[in-house]
Amino acid sequence: MHLSSRPAVSDAPAPDQDALPAPALTADARPLSRAAKGEVGRVIRVGLDGAPHDSLDPDELERRLLEIGFVEGARVEILHEGLFGRDPIAVKVDDMRVALRRREAEAILITAWQQPDASGATPRAVAEDRRS
Repeated sequence: MHLSSRPAVSDAPAPDQDALPAPALTADARPLSRAAKGEVGRVIRVGLDGAPHDSLDPDELERRLLEIGFVEGARVEILHEGLFGRDPIAVKVDDMRVALRRREAEAILITAWQQPDASGATPRAVAEDRRS
């Protein structure tokens, strides 16, 4: 057995040096699948991070969701829930409406939507406006 002084070479691709860092997760971050009818949020991440999905490869699911419009920063609102099991859900993504299964919505991480005051002051959650 011959031992080489060269480091082992991996078949894995080298990490992309130009890749953007992952967005910071906030305390209120949760999957879109757990949002209730009428909730408004902002997409902060799309993808299952390699976790298995029922019917699709996680990378394929991420690609499809991005193509539909679930991109980082997009405004989302749950418009309607199915009668049985609250599935599927109708979601407004910016100015478009899309129907999704909740298991697909699990791959979309959202946080509460923030909008500036009329005066342009610090942002507040839309949900707080509705309680007033």
